[in-house]
Amino acid sequence: MSTFTLLELFGGFMAACVALWFISMNRFVAIDIPASRSAPLAGLAAVAPAVRAYLQRPGLLASVGLLLLRLSIGGLMIHHGQEKLADPQQFANTYVASLHLPFPLFFAYAAGFSELIGSWLVILGLLTPVGALALSGTMTVAAYQHISTAGFNIYVLELVVLYLGGSLALLFNGPGRFSFDAGIVPVVLDDLSATNDFEPAFSSLNAGELRAIPATVNSNARG
Repeated sequence: MSTFTLLELFGGFMAACVALWFISMNRFVAIDIPASRSAPLAGLAAVAPAVRAYLQRPGLLASVGLLLLRLSIGGLMIHHGQEKLADPQQFANTYVASLHLPFPLFFAYAAGFSELIGSWLVILGLLTPVGALALSGTMTVAAYQHISTAGFNIYVLELVVLYLGGSLALLFNGPGRFSFDAGIVPVVLDDLSATNDFEPAFSSLNAGELRAIPATVNSNARG
């Protein structure tokens, strides 16, 4: 890995830390959402407890451990994606062709971008399940390719299995509290809940009930 790449990674990580600190110190302002969009918001509110548990379940020490795991897996996987995209045809001929998949060049690009973008998502803790799933998918295919060509050779499989295990751990356990997901998603869920709570009560009345209200008032006035 070149010095320029290391500086690029360090600069991106520091910028992400500053942005995460800014997000944690400033809450978003709730946005007024029309009542016609209340049905999709109700669906989001239904899954909000599960999302909160996924993002906020790990304690302080566990979140530090997940942060170190994210930085290790993501930082080391980036250069694998860069290598694939630097010469995708060579990767397609060497690895993808042995899997007998159609359009090997397409799958070479897919693997490269999955590792490159997925690594950044894992490092930042932004859309972490998507990034971890992308890395887990590429590592699963890599493990199958190594087993089909070299058998159960521990010296060939060990690195792939370590990447696969780390990616699956992040997928199942979440990014921890030191992540963009943990800083942004709970705030968005709070804003959605507040919007639903303050929805006008008469929005649930049908047209006939609304027409009946003034008729009752007029009857009382004449009496």
